[in-house]
Amino acid sequence: MLKDITIGQYFPGDSPVHRLDPRMKIILTLVFVVIIFVPDNPVGLLVGGLFAAAGYLIARIPIKMVRKSIKPVIPIIVFTGILNMFFVGGDPVFQLWVFKITYEGVMLAVLMTVRIICLIAGTSLLTYTTSPIALTDGIEQLLGPLKRLRLPVHELAMMMTIALRFIPTLIEETDKIMSAQKARGADLESGGLMQRAKALIPILIPLFVSSFRRADELALAMECRCYRGGEGRTRMKQLKYCPRDFAALAIGFACLGLVIGLNLIFPSVY
Repeated sequence: MLKDITIGQYFPGDSPVHRLDPRMKIILTLVFVVIIFVPDNPVGLLVGGLFAAAGYLIARIPIKMVRKSIKPVIPIIVFTGILNMFFVGGDPVFQLWVFKITYEGVMLAVLMTVRIICLIAGTSLLTYTTSPIALTDGIEQLLGPLKRLRLPVHELAMMMTIALRFIPTLIEETDKIMSAQKARGADLESGGLMQRAKALIPILIPLFVSSFRRADELALAMECRCYRGGEGRTRMKQLKYCPRDFAALAIGFACLGLVIGLNLIFPSVY
């Protein structure tokens, strides 16, 4: 399970999506989030799904990566779908005691499930195709106007990127600790919920120790390289918008306009 988690990983490539400006990719990700949450009918949501699928095809990222990114959050997706199914009013299709399933609830559960899957797939594409350094520079420049409010924009962008970068590292470390505990005879999979929770204590303690040690090593390495924040810092690669960036933005807003238009044509399912 842990090896299937791909959040924060970067897959080098030379596709048109990889070559997009990181600022534009962040903006397009925000536009995509709006695209999948605006529609209240399957036709509009289909546009968002096709938009994400086209991004993966152009970036030449294997579709199996979508499955790997979704697999760890399947329990959350199922729980969200059940909540939407049972707690939406309307004409009941099935009723048992105080629980009833309505047509509107089923449609809302399906739409919400597809939304979450599209959200995970679309946002994961950002980290799949953007290196941590480029992502840091893009976030910092987009948040640049906040410097007038004396907010530490560079430090915030650096912390966000470091957090994303170390997710795969911590997952790998957790897998190693679990394997070591199993080799020593630890039972991590049997028993009830409380027993499994107690079995995680021998894993969490060394994981926290390892995380603090990695953080200390990273801070020491940054100090040795005379890192003093973003003040006076120069960049080897300067970010510059290209025609392909504006073309991608135009496609994103065209999809958003199409979704809004489909909302006006097709009735809501709930």
